[in-house]
Amino acid sequence: MLNYDKEADAYDASRGGEARALAATRAVLGLVPEGPGHLLDVACGTGIVTRRLAADRPGLRVTGADVAAAMVRMAGSRLPGAIVRADSRRLPFRTGSFDAVTSIWLLHLLDDPEDVRAIVAECARVLRPGGVYVTTVDKAEAHDVGSDIDAVLAPRPRRPAQDAAATVTAHAARHGLRPAGDTAFPGVGQGRSPLVTIADLRRGWFTRLPPGEARTEEFAARLARLPDQDRPRPDPVFALRAFRKPGAD
Repeated sequence: MLNYDKEADAYDASRGGEARALAATRAVLGLVPEGPGHLLDVACGTGIVTRRLAADRPGLRVTGADVAAAMVRMAGSRLPGAIVRADSRRLPFRTGSFDAVTSIWLLHLLDDPEDVRAIVAECARVLRPGGVYVTTVDKAEAHDVGSDIDAVLAPRPRRPAQDAAATVTAHAARHGLRPAGDTAFPGVGQGRSPLVTIADLRRGWFTRLPPGEARTEEFAARLARLPDQDRPRPDPVFALRAFRKPGAD
């Protein structure tokens, strides 16, 4: 996993910035019922989406939580007084505290299935009856846009997808959460070019291809032979799933 304390300063610029945050915010709020309430944004990162959630739904009080100190500092500058440092597996909130909980671009980062189970369990625990949990699923698939880059990278070793939609749905069901909708949104500005993909390879973005290893350099060499080295291929399209906690009208 990347070191998110070190990544914080460049994180937004390397991942679509405000345009991607706007697309994510609109999609998330489309799955969160209208009206006042309290939303928890788990693994809020730099707070670029967290701030928009608060701004675009004025009746919604928004709290963000993240484990990386540098991310918490950045998010806190965007939403002062509303960001806490916390491990998503052990949230420091009372049971039933929130009307909505989100975890955007989190579950795919985890290697241990137990961590995924723990996070979904905690999100369900802090959700009030009638509340909604919204999370991204199938993130790796979103980046497979059918491009020539994808064809080159197809044989690479991959981690098991801990955020597979069926897996997340099963975890949610164990904690009483029922499917409540789905949608998708574009990862604006995240379409990869060969040059960007080579740089990502060499900095360890693809976790099963460590920087400096011969196989990593083989993939880099194949990518370097593609045409239009600096032309981004199509943007990914991210999937969102919503789950409702029964118990309120």
